Parts: sequence; structure tokens; C-alpha cells
Amino acid sequence: MDIKNEHILYDDSDITKAARCLKAMSHPLRLKILCVLGNHSISVQDIVEQVGTSQSNVSQHLSILREKNILGCKKEANKVYYFIDDERMLQLIKMMRDVFCHEH
Repeated sequence: MDIKNEHILYDDSDITKAARCLKAMSHPLRLKILCVLGNHSISVQDIVEQVGTSQSNVSQHLSILREKNILGCKKEANKVYYFIDDERMLQLIKMMRDVFCHEH
């Protein structure tokens, strides 16, 4: 197959975003947070309880995921809820949850 005749089927900005997201997700705790979130909106305290580490540690990693535009958040009363804010990321997380985050 002649490579010159193939159509370019990707956008460099999408490739850059994917690389940035995959790098952010590569930390075990951040991946665990994303597996916990799935397609739900979950409070910081509930995330802390489910991942089993300190609130300050979870907050630090949530901040990194927000900076990379992987997560969104909303405040209700005195709680902050986090959610995955990109449909493509939801698809990726769903695949990763199906493969890596299943219950034993």
C-alpha cells in the first residue's frame, strides 16, 4: 500500500490531547479515581473512601486531572462532585474499566 495515497484520518490536536490524557491517567491513583468515577458524578469524600487514601492526596490528583481537561466538577452546598467531562474519555475509561477495573 502506498502511504502517500492514504488519507490522513487524524487531527494533530486530537493526538496531542490523547497523549496528554494518557500521560495524566498513567499514575495508578489517578487511574483508580477514573475507574471509580466511570460515568458517575461523585463527591470528593466518596472518592476518598473508595480509593483508600487521604483527602489531600486525592485532591492533588483530582486537580491534575482537571488541569488536563479530563474531569469537570460542580459544587452543591458544601460538597464538590467530580465527573469525566469528555465523551471520548468516557469511552476510553469504559474500555479500561472493562479490561482492568473489574471486581474479582
